[in-house]
Amino acid sequence: MIIFHDISLLNYNTFGIDVKAKALITYDSSKELADMVSKCLPDMPQPVMHVGEGSNLLFMNDFGGSVLVSKIKDVEVIREAEENVTVRVGSGWVMDDFISYSLSRNWYGLENLSLIPGQVGASAVQNVGAYGVEAGDRIVAVNCISLVDGSECSFAHDECDYSYRHSIFKEPVFAGKYAVVSVDYLLDKHFTPQINYGGISQRLASEGIAIETLTAQQLRDIIIDIRREKLPDPKVIGNAGSFFMNPIVGYALFEQIRTKYPQIPHYFIDQDNVKIPAAWLIEQCGWKGKSLGNAAVHQQQPLVLINKGNASGHDIKCLSDRIQHDVFEKFSIIITPEVNFIY
Repeated sequence: MIIFHDISLLNYNTFGIDVKAKALITYDSSKELADMVSKCLPDMPQPVMHVGEGSNLLFMNDFGGSVLVSKIKDVEVIREAEENVTVRVGSGWVMDDFISYSLSRNWYGLENLSLIPGQVGASAVQNVGAYGVEAGDRIVAVNCISLVDGSECSFAHDECDYSYRHSIFKEPVFAGKYAVVSVDYLLDKHFTPQINYGGISQRLASEGIAIETLTAQQLRDIIIDIRREKLPDPKVIGNAGSFFMNPIVGYALFEQIRTKYPQIPHYFIDQDNVKIPAAWLIEQCGWKGKSLGNAAVHQQQPLVLINKGNASGHDIKCLSDRIQHDVFEKFSIIITPEVNFIY
């Protein structure tokens, strides 16, 4: 365990917002965290917040409490069957690093999440997703330490209440009360590609790769290439990836919009609900590539808000508010930030 005081959080948020925390504490094991909770955490600056890479955070001001950072990078096979394997993964793993590692062990099912920002712990909290796959699809259990009393607890998949970019850990009654120390993933031993989303099949065709011969590594490489073409590298341009969630609207409203915009992209959720890409809505409102002070909408992917340099959290939020307003005025649709605002 290492404790830092009055430390910059510049390296703990991908937006590149240079704010400070009163304290930052790193830990290397669940036991170390449990001991810290019972012995010294009550005397540390409050409130307490858990941060990974900060890829889903927007700091509005200096943080007056304590930041916890997991350095747990254990990997353990806890169950193995003929067709699959259950792997317990430390929360401190960078998600993309673990996906690469899983392929090296011939464990499959997470390839479509390649290059997604954040750590394994955050994948379980945010239910991160990309190209038709969500982390929750593969999560068997989420193992935590209570930040109230240091006790160990485990939440089975059904208890996590996974849905689009949501889990029980984001609910007010749970938020900030548990630290994820490991995640149990159920991974396949045989590769079954999922390619019917986000232009993957078109890319395969253009590169002359047949689905029958496609390997998991090829699929990972293609998804990485697509993401790099569309999304800015946060190490170069501050951003949090997708800023807004794709809204799900009722069929009646969708039909009303489609009457005016016949080419509207969409995905049917069920007979009553339709998902519409937020990027399309934002682009229709004229925001693609536009700036507001030091904050801007990315010129290639309007779902991404960027820090052009020296933007504050308030600058980014101001841009976000303007976009939300314009989308609602034009389409009567509320788009909700995927990013968490930290005051």
